[in-house]
Amino acid sequence: MVPGTDVWPQCTSLDNAYLKERVSPMEDDDDEPEAEDSDDVNQSNAAKPPRNLQPMRHCISQAMLAGTSNSKSTNEGGDLNSPQNERCTYLPIFRSGSCSEMGPKPYMEDEYICVDDLQQHLDPQPDYPFHGAFYGVFDGHGGIDAASFTKRNILEFILEDSIFPKGVKKAVKNAFAKVDHALADTRSLDNSSGTTALTALILGRHMLIANAGDSRAVLGKRGRAIELSTDHKPSCTSEKMRIEKLGGVIYDGYLNGQLSVARALGDWHMKGPKGSDGPLSAEPELEEVALTEEDEFLIIACDGLWDVMSSQYAVTIVRKELMLHNDPDKCSRQLVREALKRNSCDNLTVVVVCFSSDPPPKIEIPKMHRRRSISAEGLDVLKGVLDNV
Repeated sequence: MVPGTDVWPQCTSLDNAYLKERVSPMEDDDDEPEAEDSDDVNQSNAAKPPRNLQPMRHCISQAMLAGTSNSKSTNEGGDLNSPQNERCTYLPIFRSGSCSEMGPKPYMEDEYICVDDLQQHLDPQPDYPFHGAFYGVFDGHGGIDAASFTKRNILEFILEDSIFPKGVKKAVKNAFAKVDHALADTRSLDNSSGTTALTALILGRHMLIANAGDSRAVLGKRGRAIELSTDHKPSCTSEKMRIEKLGGVIYDGYLNGQLSVARALGDWHMKGPKGSDGPLSAEPELEEVALTEEDEFLIIACDGLWDVMSSQYAVTIVRKELMLHNDPDKCSRQLVREALKRNSCDNLTVVVVCFSSDPPPKIEIPKMHRRRSISAEGLDVLKGVLDNV
């Protein structure tokens, strides 16, 4: 593929407070076409929802925050780079909590990373004019080597890329490829080890989700769950078509009868020569989001959570917990406890990222004010019926 160009969109708050020069909206000509948005799906709170449900995006809700007017436009489903959003002066703050448990498995293969202040993490490297953060979860298999290596290096690979920060999308894709190739070249690592990888890079109010595997990112938007990633299972229609086109086969939901995911870093015993396209891909799928005041928190977690819990139920739990104690660390622990109660059979790793220092506001459902009237004739009939009772 021919490299494209992508930069973070303009925003008045970024221009004035963090960026010395203006930049144009993010573009990436070499990105694969994004999957078409499905019709809105009302997710249930069932304990074990189907994993192949399409992500819920841009849902319309009549609920409003307590004390706000319903005449205020929320720009639901609008273009991220629309003029209305470009003029936004909203700038989130970042605070996170995490929980990682071995669960019923005899060994732990999950890893995660939480960086609430990207500038502080970069010290003493050159200062970047960004208010940013970085988060990731890595679900290893065939040993811990791949997940641990990815945790230690992927952020460094992004920030050291010569195209960063003007080419954020390309830098993230390059970092995934560098990690994948390093897992093949580093002799101290088991090259049969592999890992899924899901990262969230946030600069200003712009968030880029990158996912390769079956971990999931879910945005809590005023109480609603918005899925920002696709579970890359071999049985997924788009992944199945790609796998079969490249000569792979799927046995009982497993890629080549060996792996339960269609994308992963490492696993070089299943891949061909470096640079060749194979059924098992390390290329991440990207999703860009412009955060607004309605976006309250982000949940990223490995599949040990999502195997037993719907995205909407997880968002409901986190929002309820935040309104009680406003502690994302306690929220992540509560999600893990709930997953264990539901008999999750995998390692459990959860990261909860809040975008405000305040707890989520109470949501009020607007009452329907309908005036009902009765005609004079109807009133006479009613009076006659009551008189005869």
